Formats: sequence, structure tokens, C-alpha cells
Amino acid sequence: MLRKWKEIVRKLKEDIYTLYLASRDPRIPFLAKVVLVITVAYAFSPIDLVPDFIPVLGYLDDLLLLPLGIWLTIKLMPAEVLDEYRHKAREQLQRPRKVNYTMAAIIVIIWLFIGYWAYQAFVSRIK
Repeated sequence: MLRKWKEIVRKLKEDIYTLYLASRDPRIPFLAKVVLVITVAYAFSPIDLVPDFIPVLGYLDDLLLLPLGIWLTIKLMPAEVLDEYRHKAREQLQRPRKVNYTMAAIIVIIWLFIGYWAYQAFVSRIK
């Protein structure tokens, strides 16, 4: 069961990346491009239509809207364009990624500053 869910999530990730790569192709019809941009923006957006903290509905919108947008975009795209970008997406997703130690260090430093600031705020309230 868990393996099946992992495969579904992997496929969704691949489809979203495929659509992202295809988003600037001039061979895509206007309506497909509009649905594509909305779908990719919704997938990458930290803002949900229904917030995730609302029980059931919060995740239900992600489970329904995202696959629906992907499906609709795929149906509206020319098959040869879709195949071309699916191939590119698979190639790029299978490449090993380089670890960006500089960005990791910056993120750790930011969190350390936030932790220090929170600690100072807490200590000053106690005194």
C-alpha cells in the first residue's frame, strides 16, 4: 500500500515538473497554457485554497484539485509536446543533484539567529 502511494506521489511530481518545463513552449494552445500555469502555480504555492489545518477538507483540495489540473492540462496539450517534455523531465529528475552547502549554511545561520532571538525574547520576559 505504501509503495503504491509513493509511486503516485512520484508520478505527480514528475507530471508537475513536466508541465513546468513545457510551460514556455509556443506549441501549447492558449487554454492549455492557462490551465498549466494555474496548476503549476497552485502546486508550488504555499497558499492553499482551503488551509491544511482544516480537518479533511484541507488535504482534500490538494488531493482533488492538483490531479484534476494535471489531467486537464495533459488532455489539452498536443501529445508530441507532452512526450517531449516528459522525456526531459525524467532525464532531469534522474540526474544526481549537487548539494549546495552555501545555501544550507545560510539557512542554518538564519535558523540560529531566529533561535537566538526567540531565546532572548523569552529570557527578557522572565526577568
